[in-house]
Amino acid sequence: MTWLITGGAGYIGGHVLQQLVAADVPVVVLDDLSSGSPDRLPDGVPLVVGSTLDRALLDTVVRQHRVTGVVHIAAKKQVGESVAEPLRYYRENLTGLQTVLEAAVAGGARKVVFSSSAAVYGTPDADLVTEATPCAPINPYGETKLAGEWLVRSVGRAHGLSTASLRYFNVAGTSSPRLADDGVSNLVPMAFQRLTDGQAPLVFGDDYDTPDGTCVRDYIHVADIAAAHVAAVHRLDAAAEPLSLTLNIGRGEGVSVAEMLAVIARVTGNPTPPRVTPRRPGDPARVVAAADLIHRELDWKAQHDIESMVTSAWAAWQQR
Repeated sequence: MTWLITGGAGYIGGHVLQQLVAADVPVVVLDDLSSGSPDRLPDGVPLVVGSTLDRALLDTVVRQHRVTGVVHIAAKKQVGESVAEPLRYYRENLTGLQTVLEAAVAGGARKVVFSSSAAVYGTPDADLVTEATPCAPINPYGETKLAGEWLVRSVGRAHGLSTASLRYFNVAGTSSPRLADDGVSNLVPMAFQRLTDGQAPLVFGDDYDTPDGTCVRDYIHVADIAAAHVAAVHRLDAAAEPLSLTLNIGRGEGVSVAEMLAVIARVTGNPTPPRVTPRRPGDPARVVAAADLIHRELDWKAQHDIESMVTSAWAAWQQR
């Protein structure tokens, strides 16, 4: 009954791992440590350092640890970088997933939880995005996530796997300083870095068709993301027949970049006004989740608000 967690030494993966261990789910981690750290792993959790592109290594891990399910989190995730390096993103995100699924099927694993993204929706024409909203990604990152969902679903049908694709919205916050986001590509740590360096936070475009001209997003605490994964693992473990789920993970509340920066200014006590720069390629104006389906399917609901996301992240940042 062991679950393989790819990317389990990363920011999101570390939180998922922590909650799975707390729920007494046996786990093993595969991570290439390109952005992860062994320090995020709880004591006693096996870590295999390697790539999701390494089929031989994956076969060994699945066999030696008797893997019955996979939580696939490992991926490249920067939108702008994906626009500049599409070949790399398709190789890492899609070929890596294919290789993991091949090893899972060959080794007898029959459950897969796939980390997808709201980027699959592109620029949806809807106040709240449901799982039935047409998917039209506008950057290679989103394309790899949508194609990944198709692959997971098709493999599930062909081989009798139970699968769940979880579409993350904008992740923030931390459960502890040890698990905090080390990168500065997301809005909250990017703003912290700028403020720490005595610089103004950046706003990438203020001419979007939104109330204040800045992008609107659905921010979700990473601990809530992790709880959704645990709920998905339990649901797939308990399923008598193969399942195929595709679910949003969000709060259903839109917060603009300007509004988020105002919260950051209040929490940090640093009111430095932000500086507006040109739009980034591939950024949609508004993406906000409808989270009704995940509540019905997994009995899950977000527990944390914006203030707790920023406060927890700032406390961790100060301990870096």
